[in-house]
Amino acid sequence: MWPDNDTKDREAFAVAVIDYYLFPLSPFTYLAGLRLEEVAARHNAKINYKPFDLMRVFAAHGTPPVPKRHESRQAYRLQELARIAKMNGMPINPRPAHWPTDPKPAVAAVIYAQEFSHEHPGGDVGKLSFNLLKACWAEEKDISHESVVEKCLEDAGFDGGIAQRDLQSAFDIFERNTDEALASNVFGAPTYIVDHEVYWGQDRLAYLDAHLTRGEA
Repeated sequence: MWPDNDTKDREAFAVAVIDYYLFPLSPFTYLAGLRLEEVAARHNAKINYKPFDLMRVFAAHGTPPVPKRHESRQAYRLQELARIAKMNGMPINPRPAHWPTDPKPAVAAVIYAQEFSHEHPGGDVGKLSFNLLKACWAEEKDISHESVVEKCLEDAGFDGGIAQRDLQSAFDIFERNTDEALASNVFGAPTYIVDHEVYWGQDRLAYLDAHLTRGEA
């Protein structure tokens, strides 16, 4: 226990916590790769993975889903996906065969991998999240299929059946994450929140990195 007068030491050992709001069917979340995990490791920060219902957030904010957006916005989105993928050296199919699909099996996998990570010391929640996104956007796999989710789990060091433990509980957490996202002014994916600062988009990871660096100064 810290002495009452040891405030500076206590603050020095405080761990920054990043709330990471992700949606397993978001191409921009895929294009973030594992850069968030690299930033967190650099600053010894903790990541709370919070899969949320992006469609419910879109509805609450009046944002139309992709197929209902103006054709100019849809065309720009496709160009932007190709540009970002090329810039980051990542493969992508901007029109994947299995999009959209049911995100809930992937959501359950991420939620339970994080909850039971202490039982799987070799498991990597960040890698799992990326595996699921990559399966959709680069490997033409349907992440609503149990076999696809199981393979993503196993490749990230988890038991492939972990997502089947209690689906209703996972969905309850999914809805709660969405409520928290709305309360925190989240309106898109990926979104990162630290110290009440909101960073939207994979292209804002450098800003998040800078924020954590300032906090250490």
